[in-house]
Amino acid sequence: MSEFELFYYIICGILTVTILFGISLMSKVKTAVMGNLISAIATAIAIVVTLIYYDILSQSVVLTICLITLAIGTYIGMYVAKRVKMIQMPELVALLNGFGGLASAIVGACTMFTSKNNFELVTSILALIVGALTFTGSLIAALKLAKLMNGRPVVWNKHQLITTTTIIFIIITVVLTVVNRIYDLEIPVLALVIIALALGSFFGIAFAIRVGGADMPITISLLNSLSGVAGSIAGMAIGDILLVAVGGIVGASGLLLTQIMCKAMNRSLMDILLGKTSVSTKVTKTVVEHVKVEEKKADVDVSDVLKNAKKVIIVPGYGMALAQAQQLVKQISDTLEKNGTEVKFAIHPVAGRMPGHMNVLLCEVDIPYEKLYELNDINDEFKDCDACIVVGANDVTNPAARDAVGTPIYGMPILNVDQAKHIIICNYDLKPGYAGVENSLYKRSKGVTLLLGNASVTLKQLLNDLVEVNVKKQENKSTSELLKQAKKVIIVPGYGMALAQAQHLVKQLSEKLASNGANVKFAIHPVAGRMPGHMNVLLCEAGIEYEQLYEMNDVNDEFKDTDVCIVVGANDVMNPAARNAEGTPIYGMPILNVDQAKHVIICNYDLKPGYAGVENPLYKRESGVTLLLGNAGETLKNLLSDI
Repeated sequence: MSEFELFYYIICGILTVTILFGISLMSKVKTAVMGNLISAIATAIAIVVTLIYYDILSQSVVLTICLITLAIGTYIGMYVAKRVKMIQMPELVALLNGFGGLASAIVGACTMFTSKNNFELVTSILALIVGALTFTGSLIAALKLAKLMNGRPVVWNKHQLITTTTIIFIIITVVLTVVNRIYDLEIPVLALVIIALALGSFFGIAFAIRVGGADMPITISLLNSLSGVAGSIAGMAIGDILLVAVGGIVGASGLLLTQIMCKAMNRSLMDILLGKTSVSTKVTKTVVEHVKVEEKKADVDVSDVLKNAKKVIIVPGYGMALAQAQQLVKQISDTLEKNGTEVKFAIHPVAGRMPGHMNVLLCEVDIPYEKLYELNDINDEFKDCDACIVVGANDVTNPAARDAVGTPIYGMPILNVDQAKHIIICNYDLKPGYAGVENSLYKRSKGVTLLLGNASVTLKQLLNDLVEVNVKKQENKSTSELLKQAKKVIIVPGYGMALAQAQHLVKQLSEKLASNGANVKFAIHPVAGRMPGHMNVLLCEAGIEYEQLYEMNDVNDEFKDTDVCIVVGANDVMNPAARNAEGTPIYGMPILNVDQAKHVIICNYDLKPGYAGVENPLYKRESGVTLLLGNAGETLKNLLSDI
């Protein structure tokens, strides 16, 4: 062995350990980003090392091809990273697994033409078959996850016989390939490549298509493992120790994750591959027939339950991901904590459509990872919690998993949601989850509140109800009555209006009020928005006459004589704390005297402080203030419809 080869093997060992270390860091939320970065850098270095070791740098044509393909791949990767939404991450992961398998299949197919011995030949055809089945299986998984294909299990007539026969033909093809070399049967290598590719691809489709949505997290983990196995086999075929090692790491980690997922769902991997767990049985249908669920009115005031709760556990599920409601979940959590409530998040291992799906979504909205608890760490706490909020989760909270023998979820560890003192379920409807088993929680007569519909809507209403408990609205008159009777109204626009592109709705509102006989003015703070004159430009763009726009000094004395002041996405510029909160960033800053108006309607996205980070006391005023939280576009539409 030359010194160059020895140095190469040492570098390979270091890179392998580095990638393994990076993967280990990914097991914890706090270090996951760093782990991903370390593994990515090590992989990039591995590419460079490979180009140097195989002397690609001196071969201009080959090097040019490599650099062009690397550039194309890098561009696609960066483009996808920016454009793909978090909700689409499961199908993206499935596709990435598939492309890993496809790359190995291409390497295996090419090596079949250049193999020098039987070992290279066998490993190359195995790489082709495993890579092909990984690609097609991942493609089916991605299509199901993206809802471009029915997520339910698809079982063909004599499905098991078909898959078994395919496996037999795959074995025959591998043996025939070796025999063809030994005995010179003169079977074209191209023909063997096509047969192996077809069999592998078909088998991938056959095993993935009969896996239902409930088992998709396990399937993704398995396909991730297979992509690594295919890469490792391809490395054996071309004699690349680095590819063998890295592929082995991916294969082993994917297999471990698959085992963890199987344990978490009380599944047998073989049953999943055979499609047994995803297919509804007769017992399941019997359960469905005997459970008649009707949407019922809440037997208690949910806002009172949450106001008085000392401990709340939130259970996120795939419905939260579909509704993109994680930001609202964060706002509810923040509001509860401001009220002195202890809030925790219970994460089931298979919630969502891939391992860690919920963790990623919640961390995306800056929910501290310390608040995310795995099933085993929090299950005993449900019995002591005052309220549990379920957001778009079904199977992972279904008590039927304990006693519905013969159903797909029987024996699966679930979150003990049913032990909570009160359960608030924000699900789209009352249909069973992917497992097809009715949830007995939906028919419980006491201790359960059902809030059906899109989670983004039900959570927003829940948040509004919760806020109304802490900040009382005007009791004698409704918002619509106040606006209809108002003789003088001042509207204060802010950056939230710009974000929601709500200036045209503001104009409609001002015209509606004017038609009712109100004198409407707009109060413009000098630093409202993100540049001088920002609000003026937006309002003039919407066709509001510039004579209606008043600078702070010209309008500030009029607030005390104003019947209603409508604030649209403004905070710091009308925060009364600027007058007396010494030591804060806004202390001494001239503000609009919004708090002097007889009634203030605040259309803000949430109750968070503005950029200065100073709490606004208007949000806690017990009278004379109406809070309309959420996107300004929606709240203004509702306001318009009310009047």
